[in-house]
Amino acid sequence: MAMTHTHRASPPRRSRRAPRPRSLLWLPIAIFLAGVIGAGTWVTYLLWPRWPAAGMMLDAPALPITVSGVNFNVPPAAIRNKVQRKPGTHERVDLVFLWPSLTPPDPAVKAAPPSSPGAIDRIFLTIAGYGNTLPPLERFNTIYPRYLEPSIATTPDGLALRPFREGTPYQGEDILYDDRNPGRFMVRCTRDGAGGAIGVCLFERRIEQADVTARFPRAWLSEWQTVSQGLDTLMKSLRGMPR
Repeated sequence: MAMTHTHRASPPRRSRRAPRPRSLLWLPIAIFLAGVIGAGTWVTYLLWPRWPAAGMMLDAPALPITVSGVNFNVPPAAIRNKVQRKPGTHERVDLVFLWPSLTPPDPAVKAAPPSSPGAIDRIFLTIAGYGNTLPPLERFNTIYPRYLEPSIATTPDGLALRPFREGTPYQGEDILYDDRNPGRFMVRCTRDGAGGAIGVCLFERRIEQADVTARFPRAWLSEWQTVSQGLDTLMKSLRGMPR
C-alpha cells in the first residue's frame, strides 16, 4: 500500500528586527526645518520695511509717549509731525499749542499771518533728551557769564536783561530773567531785526532726563508773569498732572 505524505506549510519566519517607520526618521529633520523657517520668518518680519499705520484721529485721547525714559501725555492734534502721532518711545516730539488757551490748534483752520508780533497766537514746544547739555540754571551760572556784557538793565516789566557780546556764539541775543528767582523764569531771546524779523524767545525746563523747550515771540514778555504761569500749566498737563 502506498503511503501518502502530507506536508504542512511552514509558518513565515519573522524578522528579528522590525524596520523603523520612515516617519520617525524624518521627524527630527522636520522639526529642524520648521525651526529654521520660523526663525527666518520672524527676522524678515522685524527687518522688512512697513508702511506707517493709518493716520490717527486728531481728537483721540492724549497719547502716552516716552522721551528719554520720561513719560508724557500728548494730545494727537498738538503733534506737528504725522510720523510722531503714535504712542510709544520717541527720540523727540514737536508740538504746537494755541495761546493763551493752551489747546491744540484746529487742523482745519489755516493760521492767518499775524498783524504784529504780539498777535501771534501759537507756542511751539520740543521734547527731547538733554544729551550732554547742562541744566538751564547751571548754564546760566557757569557758561553764559563768559559771553555776556557786564552791564545789567531792567525792562519796564521787571525782568533783568543782559545782552550777549558780539563775536560770541550768542551774539545778537539777550538773556532775560526774573532777578529774584532766575530758576523760575529765564529766557534767551533774539532781537527784533530789520525787515520785520520777529524776536523769538527760548524757555527751557529739564524734566528728569528730558528737556522741554518752548518758543514764543519776544513781544509776549510784556506779560511775562502770565507766560510763566501758562508754561508751568502746560508742562503739568503734558505730565498728566492737575493744572
